[in-house]
Amino acid sequence: MVKKTYNIQEKIKAKISAKAIKKNANISLKYATELIREIKGMKVKRAQEFLQNILDKKEFLPLKKYVKKIAHRKGDSKSGTKTGRYPEKVAKAFFELIESAKANADYKGLDIEKLFIKHGFASMGYSKVGHQPKGKIGGKPRNKKSAHIEIVLQEGK
Repeated sequence: MVKKTYNIQEKIKAKISAKAIKKNANISLKYATELIREIKGMKVKRAQEFLQNILDKKEFLPLKKYVKKIAHRKGDSKSGTKTGRYPEKVAKAFFELIESAKANADYKGLDIEKLFIKHGFASMGYSKVGHQPKGKIGGKPRNKKSAHIEIVLQEGK
């Protein structure tokens, strides 16, 4: 069993905030970090539209930190860069996480239209040992990586 602790450092007002956490999500830690940087501070409705556009391949996720050998995209730049990708698994995981946090906010009686993303964090999860088949007899072990992700929504003006 994984201990559910949040990594947020600053004080948050529990009456106007809602949290959600997902442990060992089968997603890329690098893309999760880039996605958190992009959606932090956004209204929840706009963040969900952004994630849906990534899934529909209408908008790309701008990559600023992890950009080795990644091509530019057509059109205007976003967040100061034209480099980006469409990480579908990460977008789906964050969409589910935001829905969970919204449900927690609704349970607390918060106004969902006023919610924005106050905090997001991704860290390395457990690696599971897999096996890559190769040839008739041989093969080699491969580690399947995962990530822990968390999000805090807060009611704003």
